[in-house]
Amino acid sequence: MNPGVPGPELAGVLRFAFTRTQGNFSLKAAGDFGSGITALFGPSGSGKTTLLNCLAGLFRPDDGEIVLNGRDLYREGSRTFIPPDKRRIGLVFQDGALFPHMNVADNVMYGWRRTPERDRRVNVDHVVELLGLQPLMKRSPDSLSGGERQRVAIARALAMSPGLLLLDEPMASLDGRLRGVVLSYLRRIREDLGIPMVYVSHSISEVLALADDALVLSNGSVVASGRPSHVLLDPALGGMFQDDPIENLLDGTVSEPGGAGMPGRVRVGAADVVTPPTGRPADTPVIMALGAEEIILATQQPSGLSARNVIAGSITELEPVGDRLYATVDIGVRVLVALTQGAVDALNLEGGQDAYLVFKTSSIKLLDAAPAGPI
Repeated sequence: MNPGVPGPELAGVLRFAFTRTQGNFSLKAAGDFGSGITALFGPSGSGKTTLLNCLAGLFRPDDGEIVLNGRDLYREGSRTFIPPDKRRIGLVFQDGALFPHMNVADNVMYGWRRTPERDRRVNVDHVVELLGLQPLMKRSPDSLSGGERQRVAIARALAMSPGLLLLDEPMASLDGRLRGVVLSYLRRIREDLGIPMVYVSHSISEVLALADDALVLSNGSVVASGRPSHVLLDPALGGMFQDDPIENLLDGTVSEPGGAGMPGRVRVGAADVVTPPTGRPADTPVIMALGAEEIILATQQPSGLSARNVIAGSITELEPVGDRLYATVDIGVRVLVALTQGAVDALNLEGGQDAYLVFKTSSIKLLDAAPAGPI
């Protein structure tokens, strides 16, 4: 493995404005994003994968420009087109697309070996540790679970020291438990390596939990862009997402496992949440999934309830979407609560107001997360 050093030069800015026509479909896209995670969101056929392929260099736009870290990857006027293998862009597909004839170690090292020495900035041993791959290095891809395959695919992409990481619905084929693991690993990559990412997803919940920016596509056009909580809850887009229930995907740590008729407890932000028995020992990291529709909001501390959780917080935002509103409540982490307009009016809700979140233990699902440890 290589002792390269991750550096701040990996973080960068992505800017693009181009069109791409293929058959009867035409994509017209523009965006300008920083060094965090940008989500591409929209219904099937909206142009998300086409946009990703143009950024990767797999498709060539008809006109416009694509610029990463100040470097022209494509520019119509100067006839610039950097081929995919020269862009230093990592691409992770839905199924991982690992090389079946290579073991995990060789898959991970493939990208590093193809990267010129002067461009190697990522410590591959660090990536292996970051993604928890040490026990898997000698195994073949066909012996891996879906979550393990995705982690190997992400490590292979990171090993090439990319200036940008593109992820095409990396959790689409995973069950809920494995989604939590991959989600938490992506958060670690953002925090630890600072490599910008573009993340394609159909899930509002994933985007709200992960992304710093969002670009919403519909019928080949950008219809909204900006901070995910504002963009995805924009009333003008409410019809597009009304059938997609919103889950809060919150980092937590088991404080009491529960069992033998006793509930578990999980620390989330500043709150001690009563959960179903966790099936995990104390101090285990988890992701707590809690639907926005499953939470009752109160302006005074209630009592005499069958619900075990009454969590104090403060309302930071109220966003309308269709015939609903979503309150963002700060309990040490941000939690979205679905409300009706009638409830907001009756309670005279407004930003800055104290509030209590009320929900049952049965409303909570606990997902596996990345193991704890230094990153």
